[in-house]
Amino acid sequence: MKIIHLSDLHIGKQLNGYSLKENQQKILRQAVDVIRKEQPDVILLCGDIYDKAVPSGEAFAVFNQFLNDLNSLERQIPVLIIAGNHDSPQRLSFASGFLEKHHIYMSVLPPRKPEERLKKIVVEDEFGPVNFYLLPFMKPGYVRGLFEKEGAKDIPGTYEEAVRAILARETVNPKERNVILSHQFYTSKSGEPETCGSEQVSLSVGGVDKIDVSVLDEFDYAALGHLHKAQQSGRKEARYCGTLLKYSVSEEKHKKSITLVTIEEKGKPVIMKEIPVTGIQDVRREKGSLEEILSRVTENNRHDFVSVTITDNQEPYHFREKLQETFDFLLEIKVDNERTRKRLEETACQAPLSTPFEAFCSFYETVCRQPLTEEEEKEIKKVLAKAEEEQI
Repeated sequence: MKIIHLSDLHIGKQLNGYSLKENQQKILRQAVDVIRKEQPDVILLCGDIYDKAVPSGEAFAVFNQFLNDLNSLERQIPVLIIAGNHDSPQRLSFASGFLEKHHIYMSVLPPRKPEERLKKIVVEDEFGPVNFYLLPFMKPGYVRGLFEKEGAKDIPGTYEEAVRAILARETVNPKERNVILSHQFYTSKSGEPETCGSEQVSLSVGGVDKIDVSVLDEFDYAALGHLHKAQQSGRKEARYCGTLLKYSVSEEKHKKSITLVTIEEKGKPVIMKEIPVTGIQDVRREKGSLEEILSRVTENNRHDFVSVTITDNQEPYHFREKLQETFDFLLEIKVDNERTRKRLEETACQAPLSTPFEAFCSFYETVCRQPLTEEEEKEIKKVLAKAEEEQI
């Protein structure tokens, strides 16, 4: 069975205020061309279809065109979609009943009632059935009520406990081939996967969202979404396919691709192939003196999304204006020289670590030029407590 594994389309995303619509349209057309050529048996979209929980009409139109292009192929191919942490379950699942008639299957929330299980789609090939289990993004709070209703002895309190508990309710046939779609942050004993600045992963709260990838060991292939670099987590059959576009400067070195997976009969190794794709423009860094940077400019690369760091100790005359005239899509201009490094060191020594509450109080006083009242402090503490609870 041939599988196209995609995730993290982030349709509607902007890069420092610049629209990525044309880049996303191009990359999705490339995906359709690859699908037309490879003729897969199923297409997986593993979360973060949209970049925002409330997508714009333009974003809806881009994704709608992609689904229409897939539907217009000579052979109708099942499309399996799960929600990611950026997606709104309600908006993503709109018209899901109608879409299933066109072999587009969505799962936007984990089971929340005792009678519910993960959505399971079975696709047949010459070796028999392949069972696809759809596990959308979830926090422990999403399923706590389910296990309370079932009278569970141990109520999941962490992400890993929640995923283990949900999977334990499933009957996975070890004699058949099984694939799971999941959008979470999976780690392994061999180390953590590589993350980048453009991901909205909640790693800052004590790493509570980390899940040991061994929870997925009973599946022949784990189609993962959430991380933007194509990579494995632990075993090679647990794979993040990565994004189709570079969504931040931190992804500068990423080689974007479409993952083609081939699963033969049970017990045979899973075969994976990366098919390169490129957007209209690259995302990259330029660092050096102003003269060095300008000397490297060509008619082709001046249209890229560029982050510039100049290193001149004596800042050149009107350097910002010169860079803005040179690059069409200038993301940022930074100065890295002896003076700025010294200032950074002084600031680092002076700035103590603060709690979120202390940071907000300081911000409020700076902006409003007066401290919070006692009542306002109580309300802010309630908001922060609720936010912390939602993280776990």
